[in-house]
Parts: sequence; structure tokens; C-alpha cells
Amino acid sequence: MTLGYGKICWVDLSKKEVNYQPMDAALARKYIGGIGLATKILWDETTSQTEPFSPENLLIFMVGPLTGTFVPSSSRYVVVGISPLTDILGIAHAGGNWAYELKHAGFEGIVVRGKSEKPVYLWIHDNTVEIKDAQHVWGLDTYETSELLQKETDAKASVACIGPAGEKKVRISCIINDGRAGRAAARCGLGALMGDKKLKALVVRGTQSIEVADERGLRDVVKEIYEQSPPEKLEEVIDMQVNVLKRFIKIGAPIKNWLEGSFEEGNMIAEELRKTRPYHCRGCPYQDLESKLVDGGERHMVWEHWGPLGSNCLISDVESLQKAYSLCNRYGLDTISTGVVVAFAMECFEKGIITEKETGGIKLIWGDSKAMLEIIREIGERKGFGALLGEGVKRAAERIKGLAYEYAMHVKGLEIPAHDPRTHMTRALGYATGSIGAAHMETFPGDHIEGYIEDISQFTMPELGYTTRLDRLSTEGKAELVAKMQDYNSMLDSLVVCIFSALRIKPSQFVRLLNNIIGWDMDLSDFMLAGERIFNLKRMFNVRRGISRKDDTLPPRLLTHKRPGHGFGVPFLGAILSEYYMYRGWSEEGIPTKKKLKELGLEECLQFSPF
Repeated sequence: MTLGYGKICWVDLSKKEVNYQPMDAALARKYIGGIGLATKILWDETTSQTEPFSPENLLIFMVGPLTGTFVPSSSRYVVVGISPLTDILGIAHAGGNWAYELKHAGFEGIVVRGKSEKPVYLWIHDNTVEIKDAQHVWGLDTYETSELLQKETDAKASVACIGPAGEKKVRISCIINDGRAGRAAARCGLGALMGDKKLKALVVRGTQSIEVADERGLRDVVKEIYEQSPPEKLEEVIDMQVNVLKRFIKIGAPIKNWLEGSFEEGNMIAEELRKTRPYHCRGCPYQDLESKLVDGGERHMVWEHWGPLGSNCLISDVESLQKAYSLCNRYGLDTISTGVVVAFAMECFEKGIITEKETGGIKLIWGDSKAMLEIIREIGERKGFGALLGEGVKRAAERIKGLAYEYAMHVKGLEIPAHDPRTHMTRALGYATGSIGAAHMETFPGDHIEGYIEDISQFTMPELGYTTRLDRLSTEGKAELVAKMQDYNSMLDSLVVCIFSALRIKPSQFVRLLNNIIGWDMDLSDFMLAGERIFNLKRMFNVRRGISRKDDTLPPRLLTHKRPGHGFGVPFLGAILSEYYMYRGWSEEGIPTKKKLKELGLEECLQFSPF
């Protein structure tokens, strides 16, 4: 067994078989863990013809080498598979308790293939995975499921499950863990993939210890991190949250389906964040931008929920937003995609492209919270007009036809998150070239280097060559910045740490943490090379499924319509896309060249690159 790593468990639901494999040391060194290792497994086990809703598609839950240790920000897991929403690589992340429990149960990952004839769940405990009947929880929402399965297994277990939306294969459905805490592996519709396999939940409880190569060295690095970035007081966190949210509302929030430039009512939403209490992932002292409103019991919301469901639909009624968020969690719906498809439908309704005849009598009027809640229920239950919206905004626009396509805000089929790419070039190029579509964290913290959160964050990354701020609307230097941030984040996602840790932990410290846990002698250049390898593997996975330059773009509105107000631009992707490809060693069509693939040791990908 490789130090710092657990076993990989392979579960075949068609055959009702469970097998265990020790971690391969060479594979771990090359792909690290998390997204890197999961993408490699998915590459090896699927083809360009594998359909998302087929027994051959895999559903992979993976943690990383830092998971389960006392390293801050390390209690996260990733879910990977061919996305039912986009038909390309699907990736989702979540925090909470689930990852910690999985690692302490002795596992690095759970790889699920096949389909069960009847609903089942996996009961994962120390070195053991069992397939259990789940017919009694099929149909329950995520909160009910979590509570019942904890009673059935272990009160300290963590439950990752789907709700009715995932069961009905709603393509914007997600996976919720930790019940009312509402942690979500949200993006890419992987809840639908879980539902297609009739897999209701993965319940995990671990009590084993984790052996590391140099515990004293590890503690020294962690102590150093806490000394340079001590956990903030609650009052400081709240002030930061309020100020950041107000900044987003002023410059960058999605407003009226990305059509308008201001939404002053949103400041009321920001002030609601003062009704907070601490909310942490397992073993992490930092709170970042996540808090839990105290008077609702399940009111844990962040900007990625407020924006799409709130300002994007012109809704500022906080109570209704909380209800919308709760509905999404209970049904198991991605709040980003849900908010985007509802705003899309509201614009189509306003323009007369759809009427009450199509919506079943629901008046989808801007700012109507009652209508929003009603259509969310239909999406979650896959009925009425909600059944169409639950297919995602790209498919919905294709079905509605006409000008609906102009209002469909997505990249590669994935709905755009709550940050307008017209506010800074890093976001625009990052959305366009993202490995799952419009991924808002894949270029983080590049937006901080651009001063997106000016006067709040004075962030730089000298170890990666960034000692001063960059002009956020300029294209100068942005091709290199985006590529570096994508490579860096590919490593963080393979370590499986919270992306906000990049604001507190230096790149060289991540290298030292990894070396102390595994016993490697990696340096920063090795670290970044591994990140580049992993990002290129993700790209080649999508190339194998037909992705090229034609898909590296933004919705027409964001390329042609200047957002009202100051501090906005219209991104021109032509020249900078070519510059980005050149920096990456890709062809003009956006395909990694054979030379680049050989440099990265990705020989298995060579046959899929004609360049």
C-alpha cells in the first residue's frame, strides 16, 4: 500500500460484485489522486461512443492524498463520469464530512459501473463495501434519506445521496451529502447518472488511522500555514462576506439572464449574511464565503446560490430564495443550473417565445418568486414544463427553437455560474476553455490577481510569477495566466482541497504537504508539470468526444452585448484563444499536439491527436 493512499473499490451493480485494488504507486505519482486519477480511470474504461446513460459509463467518487489528515481545507471529494448534461467529461466537488469518513474507512475511491435492477445503496465501513437494498428510501428527498440511512447504519456516518430529481434522471440533478448541511456535488448532472444506475446513496463511516511518511514535517508545514493565515474571527468573516457579495452585485452578478447591469435590491441579500454562525467542513478552521443563517435550520447559502436564483431572476425576497434553495437541496438539483434555466424561461416568456400554454399556466414573470418555486417543483419532479427545463438550458433551447438559443446561457452545455465573464478576461477565457464547460473555479485565484475583488483582496502569487495586479479587462498576459491557473487548479483538485485554500496556502507549501504525506521528493516544477498533464488529459478526454476550437466560446449575448454600467467589456476571443493554444502547445483547432502529449507522458492519447 502506498503511504497516504487508501484502496480503490470497484463496484459492479449489474453483477452485484465488489472488488478491492491497492493504489498503484506509479499511477499515483503520475496522476496524484482526485480528478487526475478519476479522469485517467474514466479514460481507460470508456470510449468515444460510451453513452452517459449506459452500463459502461462509470460513476467515480474520489478523494486525495491530503484527505483525512489535519491539513486545513482537505475534507473534500470529487465525482467524475461522462456527464448526462453535456456528454463530455463531468466533474463535481463537495465538502463536508463524507470525504473524511471515506479516507478513514480505508478507501481512496469508489468506482461504480453497471446498473442495478432495483434501488440500492452502498454501505462503506472500515475496509468493507456492501451493496444494500434501498427500495424503502427510493422516492424520499435527500434530507429524509440521510436521516433514515444514518439510523439504519451508524449515527456518525456521512451520507451522499440523490433526491427525486436524480431518481428521475433530471439532467441538472446533483448529489447532496450531510443532509440538512446541504453540501452538494452539484455540477454536470451527475445525480442523474447516479439515478440511472439505481444507486440512491453512498453511506460511509471510517474509524481507521492514516499513516503518513513524515508526521512531524507535516505538522511543521501546517503550523506555518496557520501562522501566516490565522483563522479569522466570525465578525471579520461576516464583514468580508457582505463586502464581497456587494462587490459581486455591483460588478459581476448575473442580472436578468445577464442582460442588465445593476440590481440594487441585491444589497438587501448581502446584509442578510450578517445573520450567520460558523460553518466549516470537517477538520477545517476556515469559513471563507460560506455561512449558515441561524433561524431556518437549513439555510446554508453562498453566492453561487444567491446569484442564479436571485439577481438572475430579479428576485430579492430572501425568504423565497431560502425556500428555493431548500427545494433544490431536497430534490437534489444544481442551484446554478436551476437558476439559469428559470431565468432563461422567464426571458422566453417575456419575449412571447413560450406562453402559459407551454408552461401549463405558470406565469414565468421576472421577479415572481411564487412562479419560480412552482417551476422548481416541476423540475424536481420531472413533470409539466419543468421536465423540459430539467434537461438543461441547451436542450431546452433546442426543443423550443427560434430565438430561444440566444437566451441560453451555457458553455458546452453547462449553465454559466454566477460571475459575468465580461468583468474580467481571465473568467471569459477560462469559461470558454473549461474542461467541463463554464467552470467558475478552474481559473481561481486568477480573478484575484486581476483585482476582481479590488479593495478586499490584495492577492498575488509570486511563486507562479505574479507579483503585481493585472488589468482585468486587458488580454495582455491572460493566455498564460489562464493556462497556469488551470494547471494549478488541476493539481488542487487532484489533491482534493478547497479551492479557497489557494488564498492561504502557497504553491510550495502544497508541495511540501504532499511530500511529507507520501514520502516523495517533488518540487514546484514537478507539481505544475503534473497539473499540466492532468489538464491535458481532461482536454483529450473531451477531444475524443468531439470537442475542439468550435466549442471554446461563450454564449452570443456575452460576446456581443456590453453589460450596462462602468467596468465592463465584451470579450473578443479570437486572438487570445490562438495565443492560449500556442502557449499550451496545442493546434489552432485546440487539440494538444503529439509533441505536447509525449512531453507530458500521455502516450495513450496520441492516436486521438492528428497534429
